[in-house]
Amino acid sequence: MPLPIRDIHTVEEGNYPYIIERNVSVPLKNGGVVRCNVFLPAGIRTGHKYPVIVTYGPYGKDVPYHQFHPASYAQVPEEQKSDHSAFELVTPSYWTAHDYVVVRADEIGSGQSPGVLQVFSSSILHAFPSVIEWAGEQSWSTGKVGLLGISYYAATQWHAAAQNPKGLAAIIPWEGFSDLYRDFVRHGGILNNYFFDVWWARQVKASQYGRGGKASREWGPDTIEGALSEEELSFNLVNTPQEVTKVRYADDPMFASMNINYDDITVPLLSVANLGGTGLHLRGNVFAFTHAASELKYLRFINGRHDLPFFLPEEVEIQRSFLDAFLHDKDPDGWSQRGKLPPVSLLLRKGNPGCNDITAEAASFSRRAELEWPIARTEYKKLYLTTDHKLSFEQPSTKTSKISYDALNWTELGHSISFSTTPLPSELELTGHIVLHLRVSVAGVVQNPCPSDIDIFVALRHFTKDSEQVLYTGTTGQPIPVTNGHLRVSHRKVDSNHLHHRTWMPYRSYLSSDVQPVLPNEIYEVDIEIIPTNVVVGKGGRLVLEIGSSDLEHTDVFKHNDPVDR
Repeated sequence: MPLPIRDIHTVEEGNYPYIIERNVSVPLKNGGVVRCNVFLPAGIRTGHKYPVIVTYGPYGKDVPYHQFHPASYAQVPEEQKSDHSAFELVTPSYWTAHDYVVVRADEIGSGQSPGVLQVFSSSILHAFPSVIEWAGEQSWSTGKVGLLGISYYAATQWHAAAQNPKGLAAIIPWEGFSDLYRDFVRHGGILNNYFFDVWWARQVKASQYGRGGKASREWGPDTIEGALSEEELSFNLVNTPQEVTKVRYADDPMFASMNINYDDITVPLLSVANLGGTGLHLRGNVFAFTHAASELKYLRFINGRHDLPFFLPEEVEIQRSFLDAFLHDKDPDGWSQRGKLPPVSLLLRKGNPGCNDITAEAASFSRRAELEWPIARTEYKKLYLTTDHKLSFEQPSTKTSKISYDALNWTELGHSISFSTTPLPSELELTGHIVLHLRVSVAGVVQNPCPSDIDIFVALRHFTKDSEQVLYTGTTGQPIPVTNGHLRVSHRKVDSNHLHHRTWMPYRSYLSSDVQPVLPNEIYEVDIEIIPTNVVVGKGGRLVLEIGSSDLEHTDVFKHNDPVDR
């Protein structure tokens, strides 16, 4: 028999132009509880009802933005700053002023929600939809619910939308991911460990329900129901970074339980993909947009760090315009009218504005509307790798040769090779998906044990006519190349019969039964998926393709250097 739910909620009125109900308990069907903060427009006192924006995640709904990430908060526009601003979440002062209720839910096992904290688990599939349906049934609700949040708070939206909870009217997954295996944990089958470890320790484990000392280290309030012992904390925590090192294939229950049937997503959606988020915040948003069954779906490309564009005035107005259309039935822009607005808003990365400079990027990059993705008028061209390290639009002779690099020399120069176009005779726009086809082999070396696999890391780089590399803003503000790709050669099997397979985006199932051997001196043909991209290379500029055995220069925080996995 489940234990009775303790009522710890409080109500604050008078200090702000909105009402705050803290730690409201949302009962779950399995007897558990999720606790949330509810920010209500003052108009509820006179009986007004409002649509609701809901988020669900593990970072702690009560941790102030200025404590969670002070440097990031300092750069947020003033109109989006408040006592209740939170990292990657909508600002209640803005949205309540525009006639929305804001509901922030602590994921099970985090913040003030008791239970076992297990991120990316099937608990999301029943808890998040329950919160959505609860929000739509409250006395202050019109019954319409929208979802809007960044990264983790975007990824959970795809899972919730596929459950079709009652009341869900629209979603804006902003710079998230949709495929836990391919987008986040294992890039091309290679463990994305470094970011995972840092993210987990700082943003997830620190917010666990019952973990003591939060207030003293300025990480939100302490758990109201008291701190748990170390033994209890350990029992209530699934150490996901440790678990993923043991799990190599997509058919493991950890990944299989989070698999999405995109045909089940039918709600109106605005998917926002960051061209600089090649390590986490790009592929999944494009993939889910492409395959979702929603009749009204839109794809918007942005650029820059993952934390700031969300709060910029232009982007906030896009968010509000979209949600107004489906939650307030106010749609002067035409989101709800099929064919009225172009489905794709493409960002053209042209020029060299530098890295992590929002103002310079805004002046250099421009927008263009498109009717579909990939763009129907795309000219798919082949570029060839030549024996003299050229990247050529002309097919070379049938003669073949071998180019080698020291795959095991991870820390010294020489662990990669590069191929460059000649200076381009005219401007070239590269937009969409890229596939790299290689014939690869591992040499038989005097070593015990003998190498049994090949990890391939790829970067596509842009150089100006003056041979200056153009670097773009990555997820954390670090410089990155145009785009990249990865593949573990034992995972080379492509499922060409899969519903999601495309010639321009090979589909791999990454099943344990699909693993193929890699033997020394055997030649294997592989197709490597390159993350979709956009770049405009000016006359005289060059494209450079780099291929290596480990993380290449400018990989931001997405490093693949786990000693066991590698």
